[in-house]
Amino acid sequence: MNNISIIIPAHNESAVISRCLTSLVDAAAGSAMRVWVVANACSDDTAAKSAAFGEMVSVIDTEIPSKANALNLGDDAAVGFPRFYVDADVTLEPGALVELCKALEEPGVLAVAPRLEVDCSNRPWGVRAYYAVWLQTPYCRSGMIGSGIYGVSEEGRQRFDRFPQITADDAFVRLHFAAHERKTVESCSFTVTPPKTLGKIIDIKTRSHFGNAELKQQYPHLWKNEEARHGNTLLRLAINPLWWPALAVYAYVKFATRYRARKRFQRGEIHQWERDDSSREVASN
Repeated sequence: MNNISIIIPAHNESAVISRCLTSLVDAAAGSAMRVWVVANACSDDTAAKSAAFGEMVSVIDTEIPSKANALNLGDDAAVGFPRFYVDADVTLEPGALVELCKALEEPGVLAVAPRLEVDCSNRPWGVRAYYAVWLQTPYCRSGMIGSGIYGVSEEGRQRFDRFPQITADDAFVRLHFAAHERKTVESCSFTVTPPKTLGKIIDIKTRSHFGNAELKQQYPHLWKNEEARHGNTLLRLAINPLWWPALAVYAYVKFATRYRARKRFQRGEIHQWERDDSSREVASN
């Protein structure tokens, strides 16, 4: 019987934490579940809103503003498997955790994630255009993408020790598994809300690009498990002129993020964390 453990690192997530926790209750569909919300350096009421969910949720308060430290604190407290790591700004559809647990029972599957959906409603054309292309890339379409939630079995969790102090914690975990050991479960989904502007997309993608470069520099041996090569996908889209405007937006964002990430390395801004608050402007009950 599954004893689902969920760890949520949360820094000033008052606007969305209740929404996330409510979706987890529905996603578990009555299965045994414990959640650890690790409120790291919060100056809002994230901890209080989490505690309001009762015995299901344990709150760990820390003054250290570090996602890696929050993940490790949650791991130290968690007791069951499968184990899921969830960002506070995502929502899961009902029954999703049940489907993910089933997938982790399949022979050889050690890490899973639901299918990603991006809610671009009320977003300008440029934002919608960027994500239309991004969602076509191999990163999004296969192999446990880990953009907000991923889960591991007990055997899978043994692949690595502590979460290191790096930006790309999700990629760090994903690359500990070969392609046949990780799975995107198409029968369930989770939803992320994108930024409201291209400028904010560039902010968060700069963090992502920097994190991948940092990861490759510090853990080069893991990159044997990286399969995300986007060139063929972009060429396929470019055959159709209807994609050209969106591809132009995507290319602009990629150029800007690579330039900014390179400048961050040159300036030694290792611990900077770009965050988009526009996607968190959702009132919670």
